[in-house]
Amino acid sequence: MPSLFRKKDIVNDLLHEQTSLARTLTAKDLVIMGVGVIVGSGIFITPGIIAANYAGPGVILTYLLAALVCIGAAFCYSEFSSTIPLAGSAYTYSYSVYGEIIAWIVGWSLISEYLFAASSTAVSWSAYFRNLIAGFGIHLPKVLQSAAGTVGNPEGRFDIVAFIIVLIATTLLLQGLNESMKVNTIMVYIKIFVILLFVAVTVFYVKPKNYNPFLPFGIGGIGRGAAVAFYAFLGFDTVSSASEEVKNPKRNMPIGIIASLLIVAILYSLVSLVLVGAVNYKQLNVADPVSHALNLLNLNWISGIVSLGAIMGMTTVLLVVIYGGTRLIFSLSRDGLLPSQFKNLNKQGVPIRSTFLVGLVAATVAAVIPIEKITELVNIGTLLAFAVTSIGVISLRHSKNTRDLKPAFRVPLYPIFPIVSFAACVYLMTQLQSFTWKMYAGWTAIGLIIYFSYGYKHSNEK
Repeated sequence: MPSLFRKKDIVNDLLHEQTSLARTLTAKDLVIMGVGVIVGSGIFITPGIIAANYAGPGVILTYLLAALVCIGAAFCYSEFSSTIPLAGSAYTYSYSVYGEIIAWIVGWSLISEYLFAASSTAVSWSAYFRNLIAGFGIHLPKVLQSAAGTVGNPEGRFDIVAFIIVLIATTLLLQGLNESMKVNTIMVYIKIFVILLFVAVTVFYVKPKNYNPFLPFGIGGIGRGAAVAFYAFLGFDTVSSASEEVKNPKRNMPIGIIASLLIVAILYSLVSLVLVGAVNYKQLNVADPVSHALNLLNLNWISGIVSLGAIMGMTTVLLVVIYGGTRLIFSLSRDGLLPSQFKNLNKQGVPIRSTFLVGLVAATVAAVIPIEKITELVNIGTLLAFAVTSIGVISLRHSKNTRDLKPAFRVPLYPIFPIVSFAACVYLMTQLQSFTWKMYAGWTAIGLIIYFSYGYKHSNEK
């Protein structure tokens, strides 16, 4: 009987690459991809919430702390991706060092991250878009503004805008990676311009008195705020799913992962610093603190630009998380754990059925399920992948299956960094509410049923 812990023959896969995914991405493409997926609605929402409830004017410290936690995981992802340049991200890494059943659980968890991240982003995109067109006197029927049961709109039944934007993003991805990257690059540049414009304008309204007291909630508020700020950094792991489509992955993958994270940390720090300097932190406990601050400063002319930047930001997130989900399902199918149809490529080298599946499911979920329920599964799946990848670096260096592979990047301060990163991720998982754990248990149960009814029997690793 095959073992549940049979491992992927990484050396053989690297010597005989089974896929036709073209290697077209450069280090610059990866950085743009990383910035595109990390900088989304979080930068326009979380600074105000953290400042008002946890850290006050010291909100910048929460972002720096969260960035340090993420950098620990980023180092671990970089060593894995430079050693095993194959699609699948943490799923493939787990398959190589832990075995099949652990890899399946991680992969199934990541599917929830990509699917529900795409859905929740689409719902936020829809809300910003409706607010933007409302300024021109255009209003959609309430029944088509949100899903049934959405707080604030009991008449909602189907979020038509969220459904359509996911399908548009999916269609764009079907045109090929180069075409979608061109669009993604343009929107990332616009998004960064809008963020820097906000900082450049608002800095002239900063008042030193708004920084006093700097930590009104005490030192403990920094840690609690960092737990919230951490989620604004999620997404950089998606970059590792592009390993098979990168030129010189051993060099470019670490650059793409770490550089994108550092750029985002700087942007978040700048925004939070000028935000609490221009407006008292007590006034920022709103869903749109950036726009709210601009209105308080009578800078209404820039609010529309910021709303446009938020839409651009979420569009790039949507493109990259759908991309990550399609490449993960492609990898699962190629390994025999899902039906082989999901690894078929179209003329542009895109896994067409995987893309259709992710796009259609994400669009449907976005249209019919309220956002507060969608987001429950995103964070736990991501943290599990971070934790498994972090501690997996130790196994990577000692496993017979991978010890002959030569990484181009090694985690500094080994094994301290992997252990600390693992512990930090586990700690943040314990801070998630019990409802999230119950939903995750149900999602995992569904995944195990699929694995034992299909994947275990059809696995390529006999």
